[in-house]
Amino acid sequence: MNVVSYRPKPEELSYTFGGRPALGKVRPGTILELYTEDCFGGRVQTVDDLPSRVCEFPYLNPVTGPFHVEGAEPGDTLALHFISITPARDWAVSTTFPHFGALTGTHTTAMLQPPLEERVWRYDIDLGRNVAVYHARNSDFSVALPLDPMHGTVGVAPGANEARMTITPDAHGGNMDTPELRAGVTVYLGVNVEGGMFSIGDGHGLQGHGEVCGTAVESAMNTVVAVELIKGVATPWPRLEDDLHLMSTGSARPLEDAYRISQHDLVTWTSELTGLDTLDAYQLVSQAGQAPVGNVCDTNYTMVAKLPKAYLGGAADVYESAHARLRALGSQYTS
Repeated sequence: MNVVSYRPKPEELSYTFGGRPALGKVRPGTILELYTEDCFGGRVQTVDDLPSRVCEFPYLNPVTGPFHVEGAEPGDTLALHFISITPARDWAVSTTFPHFGALTGTHTTAMLQPPLEERVWRYDIDLGRNVAVYHARNSDFSVALPLDPMHGTVGVAPGANEARMTITPDAHGGNMDTPELRAGVTVYLGVNVEGGMFSIGDGHGLQGHGEVCGTAVESAMNTVVAVELIKGVATPWPRLEDDLHLMSTGSARPLEDAYRISQHDLVTWTSELTGLDTLDAYQLVSQAGQAPVGNVCDTNYTMVAKLPKAYLGGAADVYESAHARLRALGSQYTS
């Protein structure tokens, strides 16, 4: 078992997908033990640390990476299996911003009402109880919420020598902010450049679907991920697999186009796997599918289309059984 540990120095954090040299090379089959910073780079620590004062745009949403996967070429697919995602600190933060979020005017949704207040909430992270404790700012109300750690941002370098800000989700991955990307899940990313150049960041101790206010329970993470390469198999949009489901993502504006992209990918994928014609697959996904929301606040919005594997008969074995292989590798790592 090849295990590599990496904790980036602050100056090594990346704020784009593409346009950056690799931090290192890894072989397929490698297990990476990574530290990732929160979306504020650890600068927002108290309720008085307003991001507008302690952070500098565009240095938000840092990711750890990129990593060059040996042998990865355009037309291949990277499989990243998240073995564990664990909050690295006993606190996390969330915020509202004046012109960011789903329920306020933004620079693209110009409104005349006053902007929202910039406000910070600090959560207590208790790994022993597996909770994040919410504290209201204007009353003594508090409640313990179950932790469900995930990574909001994971992706590869885009094609055509493009560099994209880490806050933007698209076909390369990026800031999809789907709670489905938790431990036990494998994400499949189409390779656009030599080495793939994948990065991971934006850990959330907990996030509701949509990330409605624009931020989740933002937490630094200690994350363990297993890396695999599927040669000669292309992936048009990021896809996810857990033990029971296959999932497709779509990122765009408006939200209905993100929904259409994810549903289109799941329908055509189902057709390819089962041999059903397109309309038969369309009917199956229409009745048996689910549609969890990723984010409705970023520069692009993200939707997920999700289908139980049980409804695919014997056709649910995808990407050369990468999920099962990496899950077994993860079990070996933790045993």
